[in-house]
Amino acid sequence: MLELQLYYRPTCPFCRRVLDYMDKKKISLDLKDIMEKANQDRLIKVGGKSQVPCLFINGKAMYESDDIIQWLGVNC
Repeated sequence: MLELQLYYRPTCPFCRRVLDYMDKKKISLDLKDIMEKANQDRLIKVGGKSQVPCLFINGKAMYESDDIIQWLGVNC
């Protein structure tokens, strides 16, 4: 079973693209808003940078909205 977490910032247009795609396709993931300090700290600790959107797939970070949307389209 896949463990998926999407780290995002509500005001980020690239994050909005991913979230809008998820809404359209009825995909539900564990969402982590990096405006909460604990989420931002974890994103940096695990992923090595604060870039969003970031989809963690079983603990491995995937960046770039196009890559995330493509992955979700194939795997969810």
